[in-house]
Amino acid sequence: MASVEYGTPPPRISDADRERALDVLREGMVEGRVSQDTFERRIAQVMTARLPDELYAAVRDLPHRHEPPRPRPRTGWVVDSMTRVMTFRHRLRIAWESRGLPELVLPDPGGAAPLAIGRAAGCGLRLSDGSVSRHHAELYGVGTGWLLRDLGSANGTWVNGRRVADRVPVAPGDLVGFGSVAFRLAAAPAL
Repeated sequence: MASVEYGTPPPRISDADRERALDVLREGMVEGRVSQDTFERRIAQVMTARLPDELYAAVRDLPHRHEPPRPRPRTGWVVDSMTRVMTFRHRLRIAWESRGLPELVLPDPGGAAPLAIGRAAGCGLRLSDGSVSRHHAELYGVGTGWLLRDLGSANGTWVNGRRVADRVPVAPGDLVGFGSVAFRLAAAPAL
């Protein structure tokens, strides 16, 4: 039997945190503090980091300021292009893995009741995974589209790799995650 630890989950890093770390790496490359090999290795480390400590480990030896967000430094098109190329491999891997995800068919956007998602018995989409909260999220139609709303889940609701803070519009083709369970959204087949 596995043991369970209770308490606050470790903080997750945001896309803004990841971008700030990439900015520090770009500045280090431009200033000559980081070699190309180190730059490539650390970009991979930043892109795969899940916790703040892992992200900090990639930039801890580089000078950076703890300031409010500022405009991206002008590092030059060569370094920007290298960053795009280096992160492309990671983004391509995510896209390739998403091809094998099961599809979650979106309900009729004009439908009456939202689709409840979670582990509880009354959920329309019941996911029996330990990373999914009992009442995790709900999916509902608005006009001609859909909104996905997180219901305060412990492990988060994700759309295209970004954590949902409250509610977000979704469409066919989007990748959604409930804890560690992931789906690719699909439109209902036409009759």
